[in-house]
Amino acid sequence: MRPDEFTPEAPGRLVPSPLGYWTFEPAPLPPDLRFDLGLVRQLSEADRALGELAGVGRRLPNPHLLIRPFIRREAVLSSRIEGTITRLDQLFLFEAEPGEIAHPVDVAEVANYVHALEDGLQRMADGLPLCWRLLRDVHARLLQGVRGENRRPGQFRNCDVLIGRSGQSWDEARFVPPAHTALDPMLRDLERFLNAPGDLPVVVQLALAHYQFETLHPFRDGNGRLGRLLITLMLCERRVLPLPLLYLSAFLERHSQDYKDGMLAVSRRGAWAEWIRFFAQGVAEQARDAVDRAAKLLDLWQDYRVRVREVSQSSAPLQLVDELFAAPYLTITRAAEVLKVTFPTAQTGMKKLEELGMVREITGQKRNRIYQAREILALLDALPANAATE
Repeated sequence: MRPDEFTPEAPGRLVPSPLGYWTFEPAPLPPDLRFDLGLVRQLSEADRALGELAGVGRRLPNPHLLIRPFIRREAVLSSRIEGTITRLDQLFLFEAEPGEIAHPVDVAEVANYVHALEDGLQRMADGLPLCWRLLRDVHARLLQGVRGENRRPGQFRNCDVLIGRSGQSWDEARFVPPAHTALDPMLRDLERFLNAPGDLPVVVQLALAHYQFETLHPFRDGNGRLGRLLITLMLCERRVLPLPLLYLSAFLERHSQDYKDGMLAVSRRGAWAEWIRFFAQGVAEQARDAVDRAAKLLDLWQDYRVRVREVSQSSAPLQLVDELFAAPYLTITRAAEVLKVTFPTAQTGMKKLEELGMVREITGQKRNRIYQAREILALLDALPANAATE
């Protein structure tokens, strides 16, 4: 990283490390922002899309129908940005029957993302504010028992880091965050902003907080995933959404170079308007996608329930339908737990769904059978409507 890459408009300062390379220390939030008419319109569009998604969340007959699968979809996509390639169906299968997965370490990393977000949301529901104590706990859960567990989970980094290709020198690096010895006051400033952002629009708050977190790079590993988790935590903590239904990783993965370049442009030349516009576009697109995906899933759920009622007076198949939308792979053992019935009774319920074409058995075994809800998986994993035109 070279000083000549930064202009006088950079929102921070270049500081030489004791070893001679340059680091960038961002100024406290919020910056002095100027909103032109185009940006105001983009922010209004994002707010409208968030409002529509919030309405969907409040009308859900059973929130778990969407919360659990949406969180898992985000976990897969956020981890993919960091190079962990796991499919959504693999994550669901891992949760249903871990022994069926060929590369359990990769899937375990993605599963940790799910548990970390759920833990963070629960801690906030229990009264813990959005603070570093919360984020450190979430970080520790994110790296528990997987790659990175030897890199100080839940503790701020104790060394300097660089952002760039493997093997690059400090001078060649794309970006060098603040020295670890300088982090403390900047971490306090960010925590202060998270809890007292002023009267800024919420989408601007999200964009600023995400940039600042990634620029500080407070942990040795997991910063990208935790920085994206922070977006969801903020939306729920501020009660913008009643449920965790919005996730940006699909948008950020499709525009990964713009995502990285946008944050770097802020650091180098104070390109706040461009970054906030990009971020607002992502919020609007993903909120609309979540509304559309939720509508299709709820239509399918209602169709399944109608078809089940036509052929069965028992409530067991209806309960299993609900469980399939939350977890599209089911074993008979899990079905028995959900229904609180014996194994043979659960088997009868699954057989009914199989006859209706709602699930199919995927192992071909007589024992330890696993059932897959293919239509539900297809809706969850479908590309967004606008992806084909990008």
